[in-house]
Amino acid sequence: MKIVVIGGTGLIGSKTVERLRKKGHDVLAAAPNTGVNTLTGEGVAEAVAGAQVVIDLANSPSFEDKAVLEFFRTAGRNLLGAEAAARVKHHIALSVVGTERLQDSGYFRGKHAQEELIRSSGIPYTIVHSTQFYEFMGSIAQSGASGQTVHLPSALFQPIASDDVADVMADVALAPPMNRMIEIAGPDRVRMSEAVAQFLKATNDPRTPVADPHALYFGIELNDSTLVPGDNPRLGRMRYDDWLKQAARKN
Repeated sequence: MKIVVIGGTGLIGSKTVERLRKKGHDVLAAAPNTGVNTLTGEGVAEAVAGAQVVIDLANSPSFEDKAVLEFFRTAGRNLLGAEAAARVKHHIALSVVGTERLQDSGYFRGKHAQEELIRSSGIPYTIVHSTQFYEFMGSIAQSGASGQTVHLPSALFQPIASDDVADVMADVALAPPMNRMIEIAGPDRVRMSEAVAQFLKATNDPRTPVADPHALYFGIELNDSTLVPGDNPRLGRMRYDDWLKQAARKN
């Protein structure tokens, strides 16, 4: 069947496209650099024409509060409108575990708005809430960096490998719509400060990590339940220690 992956050239998108093509499906990797722009609407109707499934992995190019809300609202309306006209059978979106608990953040207000559009669209859907990717450890460290010190929240989280996320996205694309949200997470629940400290050590980063329960995560103070999934999430296979060994070899 024809499957369109919006954001199909990004980290998760490229891996998802590869998996679905290996299974013999006609997969379009859609992105602004391939002529498909959900924000402006360019190429969207043509991309989804004849598609049975659309996977939305696009992210806002700006994290400024107003811009990110405008992106998810406008891109969502453009994409879902085109899908309705094309009679797409299954809309899939990747979002974030804890989105509903992170509404003090403009970014997560944008993600919440995206999800509300999906639920009210009338198109059968599945929303996948994922925990943070292992590959974002460097970005988390940078967000708390001040000189040679990195202040990090000590709250629990349960990060996941991007390969495991792509496995789930491909599986969901080939399954019937669930018309609800599901959660995915890595196998290890750890403190963010400890996980990032391990990453800094593995990658020979000389900065000093400091665990701070009041350190902000992209502008939000966390507690031990903010970023962890609820009961019975689907768990990825790659353990954090194994991923760190790979990251160390690449460094």
